[in-house]
Amino acid sequence: MDTTSTPTAVLVHGAFADASGFAGIVRELTAEGYRVLAPANPLRGVATDAATIRAAAASVDGPVVLVAHSYGGAVITQAAEGLANLRGLVYLAAFAPAVGESIGSVQEPFPAPLLASTVRAPYDAVGAVGGPELVIDEARFQETFAADLPTDVAAVMAVSQRPLAAAAAGENLTYAGWTDQPSWYLVSSQDNAIAPEAQRFMAERMGANTEEIDASHVAFIAQPKAVAAFIARSLDAVAG
Repeated sequence: MDTTSTPTAVLVHGAFADASGFAGIVRELTAEGYRVLAPANPLRGVATDAATIRAAAASVDGPVVLVAHSYGGAVITQAAEGLANLRGLVYLAAFAPAVGESIGSVQEPFPAPLLASTVRAPYDAVGAVGGPELVIDEARFQETFAADLPTDVAAVMAVSQRPLAAAAAGENLTYAGWTDQPSWYLVSSQDNAIAPEAQRFMAERMGANTEEIDASHVAFIAQPKAVAAFIARSLDAVAG
């Protein structure tokens, strides 16, 4: 691997989680000599979150590949606009809306995932355009989000959730980076947060290099070696 030309992986977390969930991926990739950045995703709205991630990625000295989980997929899809050092987009059980779509609308044609019945709106969102915050019912968190993680690990994640401003779920994208960037998609076949059927549709529509993994919504935590290897293949593919 030529570390002078291999892009930095910019890891973007989704809703109900934070960047610490990428710990296993960071360890695996850095052990192989890859450069990694895992900035915080504000989870306030697609446009503002994309601006934050774009700024973080633009600060990297050299090329980048944006790698996202879940809601983070919508963020990197939008953040690709005007990002001169971008070389590709990687989706890990993530949303990849088209222009004019939101994370809500893109999954409407497909079976409703368990998340649709376990998400809650307990209080108003601060720093968003209006409306409540969204969290997953703590008692249903493991089966919804992390069914293949140990119960004690999922329990910690359940009580430390990063809420998503509900307004973000209905915010339409104005740019879709996958239309002119190489893309990769890792489908989680046992996902209870985003229907696997919806994931396969988004991957096929963008013409992504697609693989499937027998895992829950958080395959990158449950199987970090396999997911890191998938990311590494994307980094190697666009190195030059």
